[in-house]
Amino acid sequence: MDRGVSTIEARITDAAHGQRIDKALAEVVADLSRERIKALMAAGHVRGEDGPVSDGKRKVSAGQVFTITLPAAVPLDNVAQDIPLMIAYEDDHLIVIDKPAGLVVHPAAGNLDGTLVNALLHHCAGKLSGIGGVARPGIVHRIDKDTSGLLVVAKDDVAHEGLARQFKDHSIDRRYLAIAAGRVATSAGTVDAPLARSPNDRKKMAIVHSPTAKHAVTHFRKLRQLRDASLIECRLETGRTHQVRVHMASIGHPLLGDPVYAGRRPALKAQLETLNFRRQALHAAHLGFIHPVTKNALSFDSDLPADMQELLDHLHV
Repeated sequence: MDRGVSTIEARITDAAHGQRIDKALAEVVADLSRERIKALMAAGHVRGEDGPVSDGKRKVSAGQVFTITLPAAVPLDNVAQDIPLMIAYEDDHLIVIDKPAGLVVHPAAGNLDGTLVNALLHHCAGKLSGIGGVARPGIVHRIDKDTSGLLVVAKDDVAHEGLARQFKDHSIDRRYLAIAAGRVATSAGTVDAPLARSPNDRKKMAIVHSPTAKHAVTHFRKLRQLRDASLIECRLETGRTHQVRVHMASIGHPLLGDPVYAGRRPALKAQLETLNFRRQALHAAHLGFIHPVTKNALSFDSDLPADMQELLDHLHV
């Protein structure tokens, strides 16, 4: 698709006869989501034979032709930076990144550049069709700065909407490898506890039983017993901020190196300092989802990064 101003001529198919115009056009024009078409209609960029169309509920007939004008995507007010990326997969619609620990996903106060978004703006220059009319990568989920591993980013509206829907209905397969303090007594278990900002420290998340807390479920299984620690796999049923970190800490097994939730464990802390390990031992090792455009099932795995592997070897029984 031309990234400048362009027009699309859309002819309503027999299959779309009698549907709402916003739904019908989204089916006919594969590159545009229904929400994007609604926004274009509201801005006067969709025209039929009798002029602009603004009513998304209007029914259409097979053979009708509509012209959609696509304004040039507005540049995102962030600088593109040539930051090396480990790319697990990429096509015209999305990209899967294997993020190193230390890389912030999205610019924010205190991290206005040097982020994954800055890197993607450089890597995908000229290839972003515009999420909601803005030339930006579509961040549908995040992992913490000091967590490593896989995440998927949308390049266009359709991919963004489709991925967001899968995250919302919890159909994304996300599994993390973590090194937790102590001997996890059971081979497997589930933590089902709602999360919200801590009432005592707004920078932390906490298990909070209130109407504003968000439902959060983590399934875990022990993979290996280590010296004073356990290697575990966590499968996320939901994806809340700091979910694995808070849930594991809540059952007495905080992640090694976690600066926020690990608490005082002098013996383990000394071992971490010996290895110069200075982050939470958490890695997004597996990511599976349905491609929102091709409908193919995609699955990706990422090996433990060198620092976590060294820690694992050091704690080996």
